[in-house]
Amino acid sequence: MVPTATYRLLFVLVLLAHDRRRIRHVAVTAHPTAAWTAQQLREAFPWDEAPQYLLHDPFVERFMGSVRRECFDHVIVFNEAGLLKLMAGYCSYYERSRTHLSLDKDTPIPRLVTPPGDGAMAIPEVGGLHHRYERRAA
Repeated sequence: MVPTATYRLLFVLVLLAHDRRRIRHVAVTAHPTAAWTAQQLREAFPWDEAPQYLLHDPFVERFMGSVRRECFDHVIVFNEAGLLKLMAGYCSYYERSRTHLSLDKDTPIPRLVTPPGDGAMAIPEVGGLHHRYERRAA
């Protein structure tokens, strides 16, 4: 649950793939219902991609804790659209830049290792809330 500037509560649904902690689907609503949840599952797993089972597990709870500490604690959410945009930015950062000890300090989407250069450049992510650093070419 994420409180908004007007004290409404918004609910976030996150589906993670277990193998590399990749984010399969993110959805936001003010009024979660069984029908809404079923629709999100249809959108997350179209056609014949349905998983054999779904788990409510610590990986998603850790992910939401990270989102709260690294993102929601530093911004004010106004509405569903703003929260969805914020989640999209954070999910991109999480999958491409944020390292995980359980993945041997790699990201869910594996990164290329670049050779040492003259220095590093900071690339802002999640609206400047976080940065990704890349080596500059020599």
